[in-house]
Amino acid sequence: MNQVDNRKETHEFNKLQKRLRKNVGNAIVDYNMIEENDVVMACISGGKDSFAMLDILLKLREVAPIKFDVVAVNLDQKQPGFPEHILPDYFETLNIPYYIVDKDTYSVVKEKVPEGKTTCGLCSRLRRGTLYSFAEKIGATKIALGHHLDDIVETMFLNMFHGARLKAMPPKLRSDDGRNVVIRPLTYCRETDLIEYAEHKEFPIIPCNLCGSQENLQRQNIKAMLIDWDKENPGRVEKVFKSIQNVSPSQLADRELFDFVNLPIDRSSEREQYEFAEAEVSSSNIGSAHIDESMFIDVTNV
Repeated sequence: MNQVDNRKETHEFNKLQKRLRKNVGNAIVDYNMIEENDVVMACISGGKDSFAMLDILLKLREVAPIKFDVVAVNLDQKQPGFPEHILPDYFETLNIPYYIVDKDTYSVVKEKVPEGKTTCGLCSRLRRGTLYSFAEKIGATKIALGHHLDDIVETMFLNMFHGARLKAMPPKLRSDDGRNVVIRPLTYCRETDLIEYAEHKEFPIIPCNLCGSQENLQRQNIKAMLIDWDKENPGRVEKVFKSIQNVSPSQLADRELFDFVNLPIDRSSEREQYEFAEAEVSSSNIGSAHIDESMFIDVTNV
């Protein structure tokens, strides 16, 4: 590779890095994810997303106008063949505080989930409970997860198509018992950017094969749909995400979110001019085509 190519590659990576840091910074500000003196527990699975999240959080911590700490935590789920040395070695190179938490969720998942069925749901619940309790133990005030914009949109469609629910992943979430707050700093980041970033940074990525590399077929179908949309209509996935930020309950059908039962007419004040002129009646089966306004019933006080 010549010098011109090297300069171009460096320039492109700098643009990518700036974009990702900007997106993470904007998400943190928009949702008040990190506050003064927070202890952020960055959950590192060994995948590209959590590695990128940790890397960007550490860089932002250096320039942020507030003081906060970052602690890396990996949950060792005791998968057979899991390379236990990789993450501790990596954290040591960063010179950051870290914990490797041992919890044999692998055996529980294998025992409870029938062969051939996806393990993702149970695995996620077991992880969440362990991480919530550990966050309290170490005094962490925020739990940072590596879900990105594509994950959020995919989850929304999964819930719509397979659960009949309009629900996604929130950028910030308080646990049901109110004892923990989960944040997703990569909320505004696209997966394609994170893949490129991870390749350039050469993170020591550990593949998740708890389920024997069996991927969640439903999620993969949704992912393929979004990839096709990106090719045919660039920007559509971002627009879907923005729709999650711009919800109009009165234009949906959830009776818990909006009171459709009690919608009285109110014509007590002068109405504003409508966009189009009044229509003229050309025919009618109730009297003359010419409407006599004196025959109108006043419903103002009905």
